Amino acid sequence: MKIIHTADVHLGARPDQGFPWSREREQEIWDSFRRLIGRVREERADVLVISGDLFHRQPLMRELKEVNYLFSSIPETAVVLMAGNHDYLDRDSCYPGFAWSKNVTGLWGERCQRVRIPEKNLCVYGCSYHSREVRENLYRGVRPEGREACHLLVAHGGDEKHSPLDIRELEEAGFTYIALGHIHRPGILRENRIAYAGALEPIDRNDEGPHGYMRVLCRGNAVKAEFVPFAVSSYLTLSLQADPETTQFALEEDARRKMDMAGGRNLYKLRITGKRDPEMEFSLRRLEQMDRVVEVSDQTEPAWDFRELSRRYRGSLIGEFVDFFEEKDTDIERKALYYGVEALMKAKRDV
Repeated sequence: MKIIHTADVHLGARPDQGFPWSREREQEIWDSFRRLIGRVREERADVLVISGDLFHRQPLMRELKEVNYLFSSIPETAVVLMAGNHDYLDRDSCYPGFAWSKNVTGLWGERCQRVRIPEKNLCVYGCSYHSREVRENLYRGVRPEGREACHLLVAHGGDEKHSPLDIRELEEAGFTYIALGHIHRPGILRENRIAYAGALEPIDRNDEGPHGYMRVLCRGNAVKAEFVPFAVSSYLTLSLQADPETTQFALEEDARRKMDMAGGRNLYKLRITGKRDPEMEFSLRRLEQMDRVVEVSDQTEPAWDFRELSRRYRGSLIGEFVDFFEEKDTDIERKALYYGVEALMKAKRDV
């Protein structure tokens, strides 16, 4: 049996709001989900599992129709889905009453339920969120039952406010595979048995690293689960190394070169490090205005010659300040020295 496990697709999300490419990112998420359905078809997967948060908020009826059309295009694949904390089932939710394609199984109960899918020799277990926060472990005590070849638990959560999970208990329960959602970074918690698929596409700037889905192969008692990178975009942190000769233009050219080398349709967080000319103040705004740059930080230190400063300003506040920190070398004291000298020199220039 071949299982494609995805989660946290967040259809309808618009990442990087306020940036020119934000609407484009919203469409990318829909396009990636459509591509995933194509991949399911190509691989002739027996089961597609969506472990919550298919939508970023309550789905509209027209959106469910679009998704259901995609599900109907893979009629030989059993689709299993549940609602997570973002698309939870409130009283007006369209999820449960929707006329889903016959290959779709929705785990809409508030408590963990067992559903047989006889044509796949499969049992699935799971439930949906009925509020944005669920502080109890929804899966405590759930055990596989029956003689089916494959027993699949679909779960969403893993932190204090969203169904805290007991991974050891889940591991010992005896499920063939446990498909987790809610944590956006993919992670295999127990080799071949318990995994977070992670978000299909990164949703915000904290979702760094690869994104995609899990491919799970079950042959008897043997299970092999592997992560498959699939996302169009990634948030990448690029380090721009400065020295006393680095200029604003040189910094911008270095950023463009590194972004070109990274390729694709990535989003960038730029970190300027190293030691700069004390007279140089980099324009972060110019870097922020570069295409698909979401964040810029200047972590450089001015390349002061403290011995020269002590000699030149001996007897003044600047000289005494430098001499006070001369023998101190902790990180905090070092920062105090740099920030203090920079402030004193700026005050001197402004007089």
